[in-house]
Amino acid sequence: MNFIKKLGVTNVLLLGLCAAIICVSEYLFFSGDKLHGIFVGIWAPMLLGLMIFFKLFRLDR
Repeated sequence: MNFIKKLGVTNVLLLGLCAAIICVSEYLFFSGDKLHGIFVGIWAPMLLGLMIFFKLFRLDR
């Protein structure tokens, strides 16, 4: 519970979303739909990058 308070509920939910995106991407890739798996797999690093960007933007204020 202390982990969730330290990170914040929104960040924990977004990290869970990233984990789900990675699982879906692996499922698509290994089920034979390689291009869709790669496309969906790109979403997780983009989402993590946006999280970092907004956190830095908020800290700068």
